[in-house]
Order: sequence, then C-alpha cells, then structure tokens
Amino acid sequence: MKRDFLKIYDFKKQEVYKIFDTTKYFKSLRKEKKITDNLKNLSIGLLFSKPSTRTRISFEVAIYELGGNPVYLPFQTTQISRGESIKDTAKVISRYLDGIIIRTYSQGELEEFAKYSEIPVINALTDLYHPVQILCDLFTIYEKKGSLNNLKITYIGDGNNVCNSLIEGCDLLGIEIRISCPEEYMPDRKVIENIKNKNLLKISSNPEEFIEDADVIYTDTWVSMGDEKETERRIKIFKKYQVNKDLLKNAKKDFLFMHCLPAHRGQEVTDEIIDGPNSIVFDQAENRLHCQKSILAFLFSSISY
Repeated sequence: MKRDFLKIYDFKKQEVYKIFDTTKYFKSLRKEKKITDNLKNLSIGLLFSKPSTRTRISFEVAIYELGGNPVYLPFQTTQISRGESIKDTAKVISRYLDGIIIRTYSQGELEEFAKYSEIPVINALTDLYHPVQILCDLFTIYEKKGSLNNLKITYIGDGNNVCNSLIEGCDLLGIEIRISCPEEYMPDRKVIENIKNKNLLKISSNPEEFIEDADVIYTDTWVSMGDEKETERRIKIFKKYQVNKDLLKNAKKDFLFMHCLPAHRGQEVTDEIIDGPNSIVFDQAENRLHCQKSILAFLFSSISY
C-alpha cells in the first residue's frame, strides 16, 4: 500500500527517529562519495508551480544518488496549467512515474492529487505546510544537540507554512515550541486546535517573551511566495520581530539560530546573527539532501524499518 508524506503527522514518532538514523547513514555515505541503489530503476517526478533552489536541487540530487531518475515538471509546461483536472493528471502520471514530489500553493489541491494518485506523493511545500523542511530541521537539531529531549524552540515572525509544520513536528516529537507572531499573522487555527500536546505550545505577540531560555531560535521570511502584494505592510508590522543582536541580548550563549532560507538579510534577520557563531543555517540547508534521501528510501524502497 502506497504512503504519502503530505504533513508531519503522516509519520509516527518512531518512524521519524528511524528516518533520522538512516539520514546519518546516508550522510556518512556521501562523504565517501558512494551512491546506493534504493531507487534503482525508479523515476520520481518533481511537479513544481513555485520557484525553488534548495528543495529542487536537494531532491534531484537525492534521487540521483539513490540510483533513481528525477523528472522535473514545471507546472506551466504541463496540461494542468491549461485546465486539465488534478484527478486526470494524477491518474496519468501514476502510469508513468513511481512517485511524485509536489511544490504548489494549495494544500487542498495537493491532497486531491494524492487521493487519485496510485504512487506516493511528497509535499515539497504548500501555503499551509512545509513538512520536508521541518523534518530535516528537526534532524539538524537532533544532530547538533544529540537529543531532542527537554529542548525549547522559539519561532519568531510570520505564522506561515514553516511555522505550522514546526508546531506539528514539535507536537509529534514532544518538544516545547513557543511562537512569537503579530496578532494578525498567527499560525493556522486548525493546526493549533489539532495538536495533541497543547501544554508544549505557547504563543505570544511579544517577540522578547521566549528568548532567554530558548535552545533554538528560528525565523523565516516575512513575505512568503504569493504574499508580495503585502510586502510594504508586512515589513512595517514585523519590524520589531527582526532577529538581531538587541533582541537576543539575553539569549543563551549556546543557542542555535535557524532559518530555512532564502533569507532577506536586513529584514527578518541581520547579518551578524545569520553569519554569527550560533547560526547553523547552512548545516540546515545541507541536511535537506541527506534527510530527504531517507524520506525517499522510506516511501519508495524496500529499506528495512
């Protein structure tokens, strides 16, 4: 039976830790320049309607280094862009490919595609969720800290798709997560309502409230793809949420700074923070490749879990 990865909750806690273990394995293999055959003779499509740097490159290289064939499908070059139904497209693509990775706007459209697809579907970003990003980020924290137990993660900025998936990931793994967002840009209400460990989530509109005891401080762009018309307004509202030296003056000395990139330097974060000694943003970006290999192996190959 095929499995999809559309949101964090599609995996169980024990499966996530097994994926983390396999991520370590794939990361060590790459240092030895070894290619495996987990996806041998498999063709995996990448249907993208949003621009991408890290997600596209890391998935294409991951598929190749697992012995598979990546097939890049820009949305505008497919018949979906001319009105073909998602149902028909999903059924046709299922006859050609062994799996599909989708980066699009609507979570509903992604879920409709998965409903009619006979092959595994991976969410490579929608307006609601970014689960591959967060699974890879949580691995990075696990790698740096050695454990996810008793950690406190503080997210500052826009309650966007990254924030929503971070909340779900922390809920699944039992991590305390604190969110600092402007009142009108809070995380999705249904995401908050559906978490199981509500005692692990704290939300405030005060950017300074959750800084002092944070083990990880995470931020993201204030203007996501599709929000460009609000750029000027958002910059004004989010100005006090900038992660800078003054905001972090009382932070732990060993806190980790994370950003999923691309970063708008001088907006949500200053150079001295993103380029500083606490920043792990490029380790974070690198681990997209290794962790996504593990996700692919889990969904598409006979690797033992």
